[in-house]
Amino acid sequence: MSDLLVIGAGLSGLMAAYTAVKAGLSVNVVAKGLGSMHWSAATIDVLGYSPAQPETAVKRPLEQIPALIKANPQHPYALLTNEHIAQALAAFVALSKDVGVPYGGAANPGDNLLLPSPAGAARPAYLAPKGQLAGDLSRSEPMLIVGFEGLRDFFPELIAENLNKLGYSARAAFLPLKLATNRRDFTNVQLAQGMDSKEQRALLGPALKKLLRPGERIGLPAILGIKAHATVLAELERETGAPVFEIPTLPPSVPGVRLYTALRSYLQNLGVNLTAGMEVIHASAVAPNGTPGSIQWVESATSSRPLKLLADKFLLATGGILGGGFNSEMNGRVWETIFDLPLTVPQNRADWFQVRFISPEGHPVFSGGVTVNKAFQPTAGEQPIYGNLWAAGNLLGHCDTIQERSMEGIAIATGVAAAQALSS
Repeated sequence: MSDLLVIGAGLSGLMAAYTAVKAGLSVNVVAKGLGSMHWSAATIDVLGYSPAQPETAVKRPLEQIPALIKANPQHPYALLTNEHIAQALAAFVALSKDVGVPYGGAANPGDNLLLPSPAGAARPAYLAPKGQLAGDLSRSEPMLIVGFEGLRDFFPELIAENLNKLGYSARAAFLPLKLATNRRDFTNVQLAQGMDSKEQRALLGPALKKLLRPGERIGLPAILGIKAHATVLAELERETGAPVFEIPTLPPSVPGVRLYTALRSYLQNLGVNLTAGMEVIHASAVAPNGTPGSIQWVESATSSRPLKLLADKFLLATGGILGGGFNSEMNGRVWETIFDLPLTVPQNRADWFQVRFISPEGHPVFSGGVTVNKAFQPTAGEQPIYGNLWAAGNLLGHCDTIQERSMEGIAIATGVAAAQALSS
């Protein structure tokens, strides 16, 4: 039995676990899968687009949050001050350095970075791994986008063409695949693992140098190592004499795998027990007369019989619709899968989506979720449903984190805040 059981191993769950263990609590983390970091670009998006101006990238997200809250008083950011959000982001940056995957921001503090997407669009992000920072489109150096012949899911010519259309100088080039791998069948994660080998990466630097023109920086697919990423990046920059940056590819995300692996190892060294592949399916609670109930235990599916997991406190961070924390039926019913918490998701399927597929307003099914109070406890009206349950991350309602490009910012800020609330 632990002081706290965190359900979910995405960024909100892991930041909550980190905050709670640093506060002196014993913490266990269980998750159905490996968390959302394996599917994202591993950048930290705080606010990329405002619903009021959905086609214009936000330049200074923390300064724009008050206007966002004024337009949407129930937004998760409304539960926090800008100072709380900034402190949570600073805690993440400090933690990223401690785990060996350092993050940074724009040259002008407070600005969003603009990074090239896998299609060559300009993608706003507040923080990014060190390996992506040299790709910031506010820099003046022209870009050499390098791919490998036969590499799936990375298209240098498309990236360069679209960047040029946006007014950024870029050109494409290709190298033989044997410089990255001798495998005939591979994933980007396997390519990155291969780059951890000194012999393999020794082939790449000289070849890149031959392609380079004076004053250019080099953009590569995100395959520059897993455990030895910092070494790979430093060696390539030393060999070529140019800034080198990664462009994330389609999932699985190598930068996300790096971050998750580093955070998990660090938390385990702090005494956090993290178990993936353990789906929580049910909870048992008692509810004295007229008072909030209390979760006694949750249970997870196993091959034989359900396994009971006990804790004094529970934090739900299962990610909602996209994370599998919510389920749905064809008739339109949507429900939270463990505690059956009330949701703001429309319960009529005809109301889930807008008429337009790519709608500037976003789709209601993605903005629905769990309502919490200022202590991040799920509520029915103003009353907490359970006295020892908290919730954080992208299962919270009243925002569309994909539309806003706010997913990681909300995950970090609410994960830290919920853990602080339950630790006090």
